[in-house]
Amino acid sequence: MTQGAGQGPEAERTATLRDFRVPAYVHETGPYGQNARPGDVVPPEETALPEGYTPTERDLPVINRGDTLQVPVAPGPQAAPQETDGSGPLYVVGDVHGYLDELLAALREQGLVDAAGQWCAGTSRLWFLGDFTDRGPDGIGVIELVMRLSAEAAAAGGYCKALMGNHELLLLGAKRFGDTPVNSGAGTATFQAAWLLNGGQKTDMDRLQDHHLQWMARLDAMESVDGYLLVHSDTTAYLDYGDSIEAVNDTVRETLTRNDADECWDLFRKFTKRFSFRDEGGADAVRSLLDTYGGTRIVHGHSPIPYLLGEVGSEDGEDSAGPVVEGPHVYAEGLAIAMDGGVTMAGKLLVQQLPLDI
Repeated sequence: MTQGAGQGPEAERTATLRDFRVPAYVHETGPYGQNARPGDVVPPEETALPEGYTPTERDLPVINRGDTLQVPVAPGPQAAPQETDGSGPLYVVGDVHGYLDELLAALREQGLVDAAGQWCAGTSRLWFLGDFTDRGPDGIGVIELVMRLSAEAAAAGGYCKALMGNHELLLLGAKRFGDTPVNSGAGTATFQAAWLLNGGQKTDMDRLQDHHLQWMARLDAMESVDGYLLVHSDTTAYLDYGDSIEAVNDTVRETLTRNDADECWDLFRKFTKRFSFRDEGGADAVRSLLDTYGGTRIVHGHSPIPYLLGEVGSEDGEDSAGPVVEGPHVYAEGLAIAMDGGVTMAGKLLVQQLPLDI
């Protein structure tokens, strides 16, 4: 996207940071505390929400450039070689959140698009892990780019596909239901309020058209490619929607088709959970998904890598020069690959070829 006069990517970034700054994140007691682990016995009335949780709160803080961390990529087991029928290399993209210029730059760096932003990668395969909108300046531009690249890649013998993130559900809900009250489990909430609090951009809503909505509503929730289980969120909540990839995707689409505000809110709420694969028991949580849906590793976005590490730097460090995230984070005994480099936190928008070269 061409920047306006006197503005550049850094100016856009600075404005976004200023608009959505929130207090420091509390890892264990905030709105995204640890999820229950597989095998935990939790009464049904307690499984819906951690104490104090509501998606109407801002999802994650935004911090200054320089506050993110250099992330080590820990060695782990490689996915078993898979038959790809002559397909080209596989790439995955982390959360974009409206940063169109950063996305185009990252795709060019990997040789997936040319200087004009056209697909130039032949039979390569490209997967976006969700969260195209909110917080950044041009979410609709990101959606339109992904839609266009899907057609161009298919014509070249490759493909460009995308998964549904919690922010797609949030934008769909804000458009469909607006200020209709929903039962959030922690009081009355609305999609419109949650969307605004989590970085909803008026320019995106103004430009949102039916074909954008239809595209988002048809996105899959998960997929398996070359032995990798691709999902958006680092949560075991996918298990609530089916015991196969096809069943999960069908259930999510059917839920959206029914157009029930409370059902859609519950879907959004579950996709917003995070950190299931972190800390003690995280590898077992990953295995619960891999055992059910297949694959040797899980690849996800949703949770920025600095937050997975539990270290985010200081919000007061305006002039700090700490390193930024440079690549994916492998954790949970090498079973999970995190792809959200924290572009909304002045981090890096990650586009990564799989398997990892480690």
